[in-house]
Amino acid sequence: MKWYQLDVDRVEQKLHVTANRGLTSKQVEQRRKQYGANVLEGQKNTSKWLIFLKQFQDFMVLVLLAATLIAGLLGEFIDATAIMVIVLVNGFIGYFQEQKAEKSLDKLKELSAPVANVLRNEEWGKVNSRDIVVGDIIKINSGDRIPADIRIVQSNSMETEESALTGESLPVMKHATAIVKNSLEAQDQVNMGFMGTMVTRGSGIGIVVGTGMESVMGQIASLMVNTKKIITPLEQRLAELGKILIILSLGLTALVVGLGVVQGQPVYDMFLAGVSLAVAAIPEGLPAIVTVALSLGVQRMIRKKAIVRKLSAVETLGSASVICSDKTGTMTENQMTVKEVYLNGEHIYVTGDGYDIRGEYFLNKNKLDDDFPNLKSMLLYGMLCNNASLQVKKGKYNVDGDPTDGALLVAARKLGLTVMLGEKYKVIKEIPFDSDRKRMSVIIEDEKGRRFLITKGAPDIMLPRSTFYVDKTGKRVMTTTDKNNIDLSVGQMAEKALRTIAIGVKPLSKDDSIDTAFLEKDLTFIGLYGMIDPPRKEVKSAIEECRQAGIKTVMITGDHVKTARAIAQNLKLLPEDGKVLEGYQLNQMSVDDLESVIDDTYVFARVSPEHKLKIVKAFQKKGHIVAMTGDGVNDAPAIKASNIGISMGINGTDVTKEASSLVLMDDNFATIKSAIQEGRNIYENIRKFIRYLLASNVGEILVMLFAMLLALPLPLVPVQILWINLITDGLPAMALGMDKSEYDVMKRNPRNPREGVFARGMGYKIISRGIMIGLVTLIAFMLTYQNNPDNLIYGQTIAFTTLVVAQLIHVFDCRSEKSVFSRNPFENIYLLLAVLSSLLLLLVVIYWEPLQPIFHTTALSLRDWMFIIGFAAIPTVLFGYTKK
Repeated sequence: MKWYQLDVDRVEQKLHVTANRGLTSKQVEQRRKQYGANVLEGQKNTSKWLIFLKQFQDFMVLVLLAATLIAGLLGEFIDATAIMVIVLVNGFIGYFQEQKAEKSLDKLKELSAPVANVLRNEEWGKVNSRDIVVGDIIKINSGDRIPADIRIVQSNSMETEESALTGESLPVMKHATAIVKNSLEAQDQVNMGFMGTMVTRGSGIGIVVGTGMESVMGQIASLMVNTKKIITPLEQRLAELGKILIILSLGLTALVVGLGVVQGQPVYDMFLAGVSLAVAAIPEGLPAIVTVALSLGVQRMIRKKAIVRKLSAVETLGSASVICSDKTGTMTENQMTVKEVYLNGEHIYVTGDGYDIRGEYFLNKNKLDDDFPNLKSMLLYGMLCNNASLQVKKGKYNVDGDPTDGALLVAARKLGLTVMLGEKYKVIKEIPFDSDRKRMSVIIEDEKGRRFLITKGAPDIMLPRSTFYVDKTGKRVMTTTDKNNIDLSVGQMAEKALRTIAIGVKPLSKDDSIDTAFLEKDLTFIGLYGMIDPPRKEVKSAIEECRQAGIKTVMITGDHVKTARAIAQNLKLLPEDGKVLEGYQLNQMSVDDLESVIDDTYVFARVSPEHKLKIVKAFQKKGHIVAMTGDGVNDAPAIKASNIGISMGINGTDVTKEASSLVLMDDNFATIKSAIQEGRNIYENIRKFIRYLLASNVGEILVMLFAMLLALPLPLVPVQILWINLITDGLPAMALGMDKSEYDVMKRNPRNPREGVFARGMGYKIISRGIMIGLVTLIAFMLTYQNNPDNLIYGQTIAFTTLVVAQLIHVFDCRSEKSVFSRNPFENIYLLLAVLSSLLLLLVVIYWEPLQPIFHTTALSLRDWMFIIGFAAIPTVLFGYTKK
């Protein structure tokens, strides 16, 4: 279908939809079944069988399988079967870990998928782009990525960048008129918007005509779906560490085997023991556990309303030393409320809060009505120069659109004004707001055919464009006194933390040019709106927590300097000697100049998006790790340049989200604090189980090595070594990754990004605990064996049990950098369940008679258990109360 050739009415007829109502729920359901999800077909997921088989491709596991095959051929069926079962169980654990990580990441992709503003059942709402169907009516604004192929039905100076399709980076101006020509290429279909392209300017409304593989982008989908799995710097460092540990483990294992053979141990027994020891000692599961820990942490962040788009951000979060945050919506409620109006040279006060339409207007305690000169006109202009709409849900009013526009609609409703565009007024042209122009204009035609321009924007932008002024006496030429009074009023409102918006009008004839350059001058200044966006209740405490964590919070806003200062002081963000810089000052400063004062600056006011990039670079030159928030298209460069780019999930554009590492689902500053806390905790949890795994592995190797050096029999048989690896390395290590953060995690300074994995004394802890675990196990074995030289199985059972219990006690020591007694052991229920499960599996192989010959164990008495627990507790009791 050549949709670009059809008039809008014809498109609506063919798709059985009208642009002012949208599809019904029933139609959406039918079309979803007919067309499927709005997604491009990507690479097929790896088969579950292949993922399972991948668990056995490790070289040492293959050697072990070969050894068990030989054992079976030699008649050692019990050992061979036991080892095979353990290897299979290990394989299943690895498979489920990988599946969990993959599902977590898939869930993550789904959550961070773009959303679209869709009209259904006559109501606008946010819908995941994958759920869009043919016939949906969608609204798109500057910075949005078009989610499907659309026939444009309304364009407000809309331009799109279509390089993904055409290779041409110049923006394309869009309109809604049908095109008669035949066989047009996509780049010439200027009344169409295409899936995957970006709106760079203006706004528009379109009807979806193609989704998923039926879109133009679907035809070239094969070029876009080849994605590589990104490895985080931490995973990379650990993979390199794993290679070193493999070499060390193999070297020590070879030494154990060699010593055993020299001392007369059977070659086959030593070979099988050596391979089993190597499989247990090599931390081949470390990268998988890191991935799972990261994904578990990411899921916790999702519950705290933060979506991680790039896993590398998780480890960077713990190093963040500066948060550069937007004010509006992030530190504030994003529910603008008009509290004051400057009109006719007088200050009028408005009651009511938020989006509640109940409220009244007062001048010197006298209640005003719509007869008050110019008040009705000013509020009407605010409603017409507006892209928001008021919606009622469950008896409460909500704003669909910009909160500032919403505040103007609510202010007008408080005086009883309701205007429906299309009935009395028609928009001829819209010049959208953008952060460079700092204003928005519309040309309106009323029911009598009269045209006029309405412009609203920042007072410092509006005043130079205003030639006339209106007061109670009527319209006249603006004087210097008028300008001074307006400037004074702006300052007075700003000191009350009110944001000011000026509004002006200009009559037009139908013969006047509607060229933008001609339009926005010689305006008649009507008045000022003074509105406030109250600070979020939780932000003040979040800023204080960040300060205690060594993180500086910086507020960046386009607001007037006095407004910014008042809110920063209210939030306790600005210290008494803290500096406030304005945009015009930043224009006069180089990055080096800014670097010299940036550590003393806490607020940047009247800032443009270009300034944000300069701020980020100056902080980075001072050695800071910078988290930068933003929502608009022009914020994307600064977000991309920062160490941790943070975009807004509610009001953020798709461009900003794609440039960011973190998306805030609630646009709340306190969520950034929670994400940093979680990021620190994830890194600490990874350190915990590295410490636990390696100390346990050191203990396992050393008990065998010391026994060989002392010419003792094998304290552990191969099947026991593999069982230890299964019951102590798997569940407890995973449970450590689910530990909650310590009470003081946000009272420590940010982590140095160059810090190694073994920093802060962790290398010493691993070696010291590992040696002690090995020694106590060996001593327990020696004492038992010397007293019962004819019962080697009894001695091996004691050694086996002591080693397992020592590791399970040691896991609680790994929960804190300080002391084993500094944390409540019942705080991590998952760890308790993991330890109990491991103990249960240990008891099964000790006491269940059918398994005793397989695992070379014998039943133990209560006295034996007292002996084992006493020895197993020594490493933790000896070292667990110190920081070293």
